[in-house]
This record gives sequence, structure tokens and C-alpha cells, in this order.
Amino acid sequence: MSPLKLKKLPNRETAKITFTASADLQQMLAAYANLYEAEYGEREAITDLIPYMLETFVGSDRQFRTAKSQPSQQAPSSSLKPPQTAK
Repeated sequence: MSPLKLKKLPNRETAKITFTASADLQQMLAAYANLYEAEYGEREAITDLIPYMLETFVGSDRQFRTAKSQPSQQAPSSSLKPPQTAK
């Protein structure tokens, strides 16, 4: 049986991340959204742009890509989980 042309679909799970931005960062994000609209002619909410901005930033970080490709540099997946709080 020959392999399919369509590769296995990527993980499509999402995670909601909430953070507080400084007033300066909020102003920069608003300015970026304005430039985005001027460039592409479509208004996008800042909250819609942020995930793509972060993905672009992390994906273009050479040192991160190098470390990620070296198994000895990867953090165990269990260390990436948030700590459990006592109830």
C-alpha cells in the first residue's frame, strides 16, 4: 500500500491562555493591529492577531529551534504542565 499524499493532520487541540498586558504593550498591539489593517485592508481584533504573532516569533527564534531539535535540551512534557493546586 502506498502512502497517502495527505499527511497525518496536526494536533488541533487548543489551549486558552490569559495574561495581563502592560499599558505600553496594549498600545503597541493596537498600533500593530492598525498597521495590519492598513497592509491587508481587513480589521482583525488584537486577540485574533496575538496567537499568530506568538507563533511567528517562536517559530523564527533560531536558538529555540536548535534547542528544540536536541533531545537533551527538551524539557519533559510533565514539566510543561501547570502545577496542581491543593483543594
